[in-house]
Amino acid sequence: MRLIFMGTPDFSVPILDALVQGGHEICAVYCQPPRPAGRGKKPRPSPVQQRAEALGLLVRHPVSLKHPEPQEEFAALEADAAVVVAYGLILPQPILDAPKHGCLNIHASLLPRWRGAAPIHRAIMAGDEKTGVCIMQMEAGLDTGPVLLCEETKIGSDETTAQLHDRLSTMGAVAINKALSHLTDLAPQPQPEEGVTYAAKIDKAEARIDWTRPAVEVDRLIRGLSPFPGAWFEIDGQRVKVLGSVLDEGTGAPGEVLSEALRIACGDGAVRLTRLQRAGKGVQEADVFQRGAQIAVGARLS
Repeated sequence: MRLIFMGTPDFSVPILDALVQGGHEICAVYCQPPRPAGRGKKPRPSPVQQRAEALGLLVRHPVSLKHPEPQEEFAALEADAAVVVAYGLILPQPILDAPKHGCLNIHASLLPRWRGAAPIHRAIMAGDEKTGVCIMQMEAGLDTGPVLLCEETKIGSDETTAQLHDRLSTMGAVAINKALSHLTDLAPQPQPEEGVTYAAKIDKAEARIDWTRPAVEVDRLIRGLSPFPGAWFEIDGQRVKVLGSVLDEGTGAPGEVLSEALRIACGDGAVRLTRLQRAGKGVQEADVFQRGAQIAVGARLS
């Protein structure tokens, strides 16, 4: 098929590759404009832009699609469909209507659960046992369109957002090619009205660990926010990110260090921290981190 691809972050890259490998003609790639990054704050192209340019594809990164000029440029591509995955801009109705078969979104949840910006983070933080990817026919509402195809998977008990992100990206790549190859045979299924939840964008204020919460919730927070923005605590006025944890046993005051292996008491139960990162430093396994930090048993994390 003749396709427009619309995506921006790392999550979208394997899907672009899968479409190219599937033999589809990618007539244009749309992504967010380069953003200032690094110490020099120089504009850095998004992962999708970098990959598209390496593939020799036409790249466009309009600031908005609300005006007639970019809408006319989009329609002039005469695409059979647009594949949208983590693009980052709202698509106005003229964009949604332009391709022959409309715009197909790859969404990383089992709709209607976790509509919105952060479905992977929210699924782990909520303790969901399963998630998946849905191929959805886009409409004006936020992730409200009918679903063409859905694939589900269990969430591992120790899985982080980074790990689940990579698995769902691979699943999405397979699912979109499957959907495109059977597009005329798939019957769009309206989303049920019951079970709707919204995956709000992660606020950095959520990332501070509240040790008074039950250990199971602390563990979910740590795994759900790994690697970004990273759950964190303070010790001796220094902020430390925690990027991995496992549930453990033990009792003590919330935030109390129960062992040199960084077993930490919570409001109910305990967690053992497995991967940590000090400001300005790389990520370290707990034993390596502890050799340098030497957090004493009995100390209190805040």
